[in-house]
Amino acid sequence: MTRWIRQVGWRHLVAVVMLVFAMVPIVFVFSAALNPLGTLSSSTLVPTGASLGNFGNLLGGTAFGDWFLNSVVIAATASAASVFLSALAAYAFSRRRFRGRRVGLLSLLLIQMFPQFLAIVAIFLMFSVITDYWPPLGFNTWWGLILLYLGGALGVNTWLMKGFFDTVPRELDESATIDGAGHAQVFFRILLPLVAPILAVTGLLAFIGTINEFLIANVFLTDTGAKTLSVGLWGLVAGERDANFGMFCAGTLLTAIPTVLVFQLLQRYITDGLTAGAVKG
Repeated sequence: MTRWIRQVGWRHLVAVVMLVFAMVPIVFVFSAALNPLGTLSSSTLVPTGASLGNFGNLLGGTAFGDWFLNSVVIAATASAASVFLSALAAYAFSRRRFRGRRVGLLSLLLIQMFPQFLAIVAIFLMFSVITDYWPPLGFNTWWGLILLYLGGALGVNTWLMKGFFDTVPRELDESATIDGAGHAQVFFRILLPLVAPILAVTGLLAFIGTINEFLIANVFLTDTGAKTLSVGLWGLVAGERDANFGMFCAGTLLTAIPTVLVFQLLQRYITDGLTAGAVKG
């Protein structure tokens, strides 16, 4: 028994401790969401008179449905477009040789060192004009915010994908070219299936980053029905002494649903891609 504890048992103990450490915030938020008083403090794990009232008030008394739809559509579209653009850029930097290639890679890396929010004043002035001349791409619109997020689509994702593209043998490209395949066929039919794991990882990271983004969305979205989850939920507790934190916690739990679903979906693709790559190698 002592030998088992020394060799294996301590690993289980560490795993249990880490699991408890990770679960404490979730349990705290879940307890607050069930608290009918709408406060964050409770003397017991399950608050007295626990109910789903906060969820009902959130869904029936606010525009949570619109916020949820806005967040899912914007995050899904922006992340998919971001992955596609990054994959195109990574393919060009990995497979082609052209003047300015090294400078372009370094420029992408340096630009990502400055957060996009530093340009918020310039962005606000630009979209003020765009809203006047082309409202579908202006403030309080899906496509306007998606276009804004795509402004920072390249950068780290391109570097990650380029490193993955570099691991794919060039002989595959050459053999396909000899058989008559063009650049588009090589990219879509040969390289993309082989780099599926990095596509899934970058897609997941882009989705999480977009659906949780607050600063830019808070400036860009002002109408109640156009807000995303982060902006809408923040408005429930911002600057109010009688803020119902129970509704806020209920919203955070519901906000986690799309992220968990996307993770479960992409996890399967990551596993399949790694397995297929190992077999082909």
